[in-house]
Amino acid sequence: MIIIIGAGHAGVEAAMAAARVGCDVMLFTLSLDAVANMPCNPSIGGSGKGHLVYETDALGGVMGRAADLCTLESRTLNESRGSAVRSKRVQADRAKYHRTVLSMLQNEPKIKLCQGEIVAIETERGRVTAVKTRLGARVECNAVVIATGTYLSGHVHVGDINYPAGPDGSLPASMLSESLRGLGVPLMRFKTGTPVRVSAKTVDFSEMEVQYGEEHPVPFSYYTDEGYMDGVVQTPCHIVYTNADTHRVILDNLTRSAMYSGNIHGRGPRYCPSIEDKLVRFADKERHQLFVEPMGKGSDELYIGGFSTSMPVDVQYAMLRTLPGFANAHITRHAYAIEYDCLDPLSLTATLSVRGVEGLYSAGQSNGTSGYEEAAAQGLVAGANAALYERGLPPLVVPRSSSYIGIMIDDLVTKGTREPYRIMTSRSEYRLVMRQDNADARLTPLAHAAHLIDGERWDAFESKMAVIEAEIARLLHTGVAPTDAVNACLTSHMSSPIVAGCTLAELLRRPELDYEALLPIDVTRPALSASAIRTVETSVKYEGYIKRQNEAIRRARAREDMALPADIDYKEIRGLSLEAAEKLSAHRPLSVGEASRLDGVTPADMSVLLIYLGSKSEGRGTF
Repeated sequence: MIIIIGAGHAGVEAAMAAARVGCDVMLFTLSLDAVANMPCNPSIGGSGKGHLVYETDALGGVMGRAADLCTLESRTLNESRGSAVRSKRVQADRAKYHRTVLSMLQNEPKIKLCQGEIVAIETERGRVTAVKTRLGARVECNAVVIATGTYLSGHVHVGDINYPAGPDGSLPASMLSESLRGLGVPLMRFKTGTPVRVSAKTVDFSEMEVQYGEEHPVPFSYYTDEGYMDGVVQTPCHIVYTNADTHRVILDNLTRSAMYSGNIHGRGPRYCPSIEDKLVRFADKERHQLFVEPMGKGSDELYIGGFSTSMPVDVQYAMLRTLPGFANAHITRHAYAIEYDCLDPLSLTATLSVRGVEGLYSAGQSNGTSGYEEAAAQGLVAGANAALYERGLPPLVVPRSSSYIGIMIDDLVTKGTREPYRIMTSRSEYRLVMRQDNADARLTPLAHAAHLIDGERWDAFESKMAVIEAEIARLLHTGVAPTDAVNACLTSHMSSPIVAGCTLAELLRRPELDYEALLPIDVTRPALSASAIRTVETSVKYEGYIKRQNEAIRRARAREDMALPADIDYKEIRGLSLEAAEKLSAHRPLSVGEASRLDGVTPADMSVLLIYLGSKSEGRGTF
């Protein structure tokens, strides 16, 4: 039996992954009405985060499927900046998303849902054996996944008012922190926040800038038909900007903010700061962009993205009503900041297991991250590994060199975090080979090996890869003659005519041409899905760059994947600095690559370590 504590985005993916691997799962949540809740903006994806959703789907996850089914508006960010940073984002129907995911859980025969608070984790000889609920029930288990989000000892702040609570006015998980400390698990205190929600009937949209969705959305999930996405009737979002009056209200009341009154001690997210924090940190900016986005088709509520605050209620009204279109706005839910406990991610391994407590795993905001997407990706990895552990199978370790999931986990367990962590494309050393469109090519083989997908999905994946490879080969070997019709097509796209024969691939590599533009001179091409076309086009256009990055990855992996013996005594290695020996002994990295990224381990230390490993492999004994 696998126990999952928490049914947010991390807990959901953990439960579904453990069930797919073949284990019985009991998923505990403080409220069944809050399964897969979106207490912040009901959106999925965004810069870097969209990559995580595609990768989670490639590993068999459910977030992409649910997001497709609940899409209100779809947009692709950074469309003009190239395939490496192109990121899909959807505004989702909050209530529908909850219902959709709850139904997925209820229809999985290996998962049992239970409303209840877990207050203690029991162990024997350093191994998880059971959990206890607040009502006194004891459930025996072989593994536990902590996915408590911001509920763990949650404390809400609005101005000078503060009280124990979880997000959206829910109850906090108030007793589990003490149990974790008793197990020797180090905890940190972080903070996040959310803006006001506003009644749509009390605002004037004519004073706002409208933002429409894209015409032909590509779905997040393998399971979603592309024709379905074309049939989605999208709901537009809007944009407004703060102004001098907004800034005056906020700055005049800055000391009344819980952020600046000294009431909040937890560290907040750098990349999603409160509006008062933005004004202090970016004092030279005359205005800040805000996003006015719907909560759902059946809802009157609007979410004001970028307007997070911990100001008192009267100031929230005053600052809101300075915005264009909000002069008569009514607040349906007030903004708040929330502090919560989370594990120090340096206490985790690359499998998201907790060091020193066998069978204990952790995922999501309880690991010091922010965002639904980061939580879902970690939940899948933690849930899969808990199940693989129970079944006695090899663990799932997602490589840094081939995924943003791997980057995120590696960053957390080797570097830790001093603030809520979020993924960004800039964190990748190999962005061009880690795109949204090829997530399945990178990760579905891992999912197959870890029993996370069924045979039908694997067969479909192999068929898709064969189609893409065949089309790339066809483009590379299909000649084009310099006919009048060909040159007319090229000049219509502001591309130079050809005077000698070339291949379709050579034409596709021209910056001004894309796959669709070549259709008039390539009428016999096979029918491909939009996602396959993107992969083919990018693979051909950037073939040289991709080859170089793949070679760099191959060279890096040769050292990255070198395993470190579990019983290695770092303090006995001559030449290793004292700090490095202490960090390596405490962290016990699984590989040379993981060791090289630990804080305090220098390149000189790594040279000593590699020489030592070489001497051991040659049988020369202690170096």
